[in-house]
Amino acid sequence: MGLGAVPGRQAAFREGLEQAVLYAKALGCPRIHLMAGRVPQGADRAAVRSEMETVFLENLRHAAGVLAQESLVGLLEPINTRSTDPQYFLDTPQQAAAILQKVGRPNLQLQMDIFHWQIMDGNLTGNIREFLPLVGHVQVAQVPGRGEPDSPGELNFPYLFQLLEDEGYKGFVGCEYQPQGDTAEGLNWLRSYWDRRGRPQAGQ
Repeated sequence: MGLGAVPGRQAAFREGLEQAVLYAKALGCPRIHLMAGRVPQGADRAAVRSEMETVFLENLRHAAGVLAQESLVGLLEPINTRSTDPQYFLDTPQQAAAILQKVGRPNLQLQMDIFHWQIMDGNLTGNIREFLPLVGHVQVAQVPGRGEPDSPGELNFPYLFQLLEDEGYKGFVGCEYQPQGDTAEGLNWLRSYWDRRGRPQAGQ
């Protein structure tokens, strides 16, 4: 789950970053997810929060400089601590946005995974409008089952996709869900969405 905020692992974080940059350049991928890591086993989250944030800020400033040299963007993704990983350090968009503000580097952005945001805080309309200016990438999955957007669950994805468009989001939307069937079947929701909205033209 990463090393970005883990005390004593700064050297390993920097080594991993160098490897990730090589992969990103080879693949033509312009963004790298900088994972915060986990609160140490047995530690009290509140007691170690300040130290872990200090380490994270130090590592992010270093990462921003390395990534800028290669014209790459670093992404911070809050991951929910209610079901996915109770020990993960970075778990809300509010926490991530505050850290980004403290680092103050334009090539560090927020990765919005709607699955995690819904589980931790809800209020998706308000949070999307508030934090979208910081967002460099979006990921989707239905809640609670983490299936395709049209699988049974509590999220209205046609509304959310329209909201992203209305708020001016132009980037990619990653399908980070667990298909209920195979991959091709799992994209039927996208074909249906295109049937309603029109298939995008090349370059859009």
